[in-house]
Amino acid sequence: MVKTLGKYITGFRRDSILTPVCMIIEVICEMIMPLLMASIIDKGVQAGDLGHIYKVGVLMVICALIGLLGGLIGAKLAARASAGFARNLRRGMFENIQTFSFANIDKFSSAGLVTRMTTDVTSIQQAYQMLLRMCMRAPATLIIALVMAFSINKKITSVYMVAVIFLAVCVSFLIRAAMKYFRQLFKMYDGLNSSVQENVTAIRVVKAFVREDYEIDKFAAANKKLYDICVKAESIVVINMPLMMTTVYTCILLISWFGAHMIVNNELTTGELMSLLTYCMSILMSLMMVSMIFVMMSMSIAAMERITEVLTEDASIKNPENPVMEVKNGDIEFKDVYFRYNMTSKEPVLTDIDLKIKSGEVIGIIGGTGSAKTSLVNLISRLYDVTGGEVLVGGRNVKEYDLEALRNEVSVVLQKNVLFSGTILDNLRWGKKDATLEECKEACRISCADEFIERFEDGYETKIEQGGTNVSGGQKQRLCIARALLKRPKVLILDDSTSAVDTATDAKIREGLKTAIPDTTKIIIAQRISSVQHADRIIVMDNGRINGVGSHDELLKTNEIYREVYESQTVGNGDFDENGGAN
Repeated sequence: MVKTLGKYITGFRRDSILTPVCMIIEVICEMIMPLLMASIIDKGVQAGDLGHIYKVGVLMVICALIGLLGGLIGAKLAARASAGFARNLRRGMFENIQTFSFANIDKFSSAGLVTRMTTDVTSIQQAYQMLLRMCMRAPATLIIALVMAFSINKKITSVYMVAVIFLAVCVSFLIRAAMKYFRQLFKMYDGLNSSVQENVTAIRVVKAFVREDYEIDKFAAANKKLYDICVKAESIVVINMPLMMTTVYTCILLISWFGAHMIVNNELTTGELMSLLTYCMSILMSLMMVSMIFVMMSMSIAAMERITEVLTEDASIKNPENPVMEVKNGDIEFKDVYFRYNMTSKEPVLTDIDLKIKSGEVIGIIGGTGSAKTSLVNLISRLYDVTGGEVLVGGRNVKEYDLEALRNEVSVVLQKNVLFSGTILDNLRWGKKDATLEECKEACRISCADEFIERFEDGYETKIEQGGTNVSGGQKQRLCIARALLKRPKVLILDDSTSAVDTATDAKIREGLKTAIPDTTKIIIAQRISSVQHADRIIVMDNGRINGVGSHDELLKTNEIYREVYESQTVGNGDFDENGGAN
């Protein structure tokens, strides 16, 4: 874990090395000050030597200025190093997440990934800054102060040693007790973020069903769990402070008592006692800093483990060593394909799939909810890998292709349409980053998106809100189809992507696709028979298996499932929006 995270200090190693050096300089200057003060008292004040007071006073000012400068430079370097470390961690996680397959993403919740890139990284940033400054300053102060104290009087310094051992044992017990709660704490953050994210994303549904009170109660429950864990963890950690202060005051009383007796017996001077009391505070304060470091590190260890999980997660789908860079055509073949999302699940999602699709064919896929229609097409662009068998595109196994080359030629309009903040033109150019305005207009004409874009005041420069909330479901679907068309792919997959448009517009889109990209293999997943009945062939899916393949007329005669769906949708006057409907 430490080795993995250590790679991300790159670019800030110099700052990370110089910070402890500055801290040591500051500590040395601070530790010299009590000796100089003792010299002023014993050799200046008591001896009445004003010249000695001035000379040592100047040395104290110089030491103070050097220590101050070391502290300021160290603080600046530590802040820069910790902020840079956090920046590198966030960038590293984000870059690795971009390589994840759908299977990898399924492993981490989106809320969990957000927590890791924000709360967890912030925790590590604070811990690293403390590590650079305090982890060098506190031990250095402790060691130097003990050496100085021993050089003054060994007997009284034994009080320090007892206090150090006592506190070290107590702090180790406290940290061990608090650690289990800190591990739970970050998981609670995931739950809280998940509740907030889900509510904000689906706020329209929440309001439509008047579920605000339910969502408030749900959030309150998650918030209460987080509160309870925080209280338990902090109730253990706060014991540290009274324990420290009790030890500090006990040491001061003991040193004062023994020191006073030793002064009376001429075994110790007044200046030396003052120095010993100063070193007592320095030693015990350094112990307090060490305990704070351990507490912070205890919290950050849980965050470090979670971040390391993301950084070391290997993408389950990778490029082969010598990938094929060109997809020959839109031929697709499934050979004895089996597929599971989870390898431990008993039943596969897809079973015994054998299918051949010729380049340029229009294929319809229909079936009930949960029949694995989407799972089937996800294997074509290698969004998931098959569990058994193989999928071929252009005569080659999809595992042989470069992922970017394959996915550029297999364009997918997913079931959940997503638009990004920016203009309509920006969103369209996701399909082809250097697409001209005319190319974008042509793609929109084919997808029937041009008719509503032209009604917007700013046309193709109209701003799209995050998630496409300022356009309707049908408009969003048509923009996503246009975006996919700009790739001019060899395979186009429409995963129930015209469900929000009326049947008349749906027919126009299908006709536009047929005319504009005749050589492209088109796979249309739909719930409506009208969307697939004109396809060259229709695949009927049922419970992860192919139940039937054929034309519309053939399936009406031979396939019971298809016939039942057809009859349920065409009873009476057919689809309500057959002659046009709302966009």
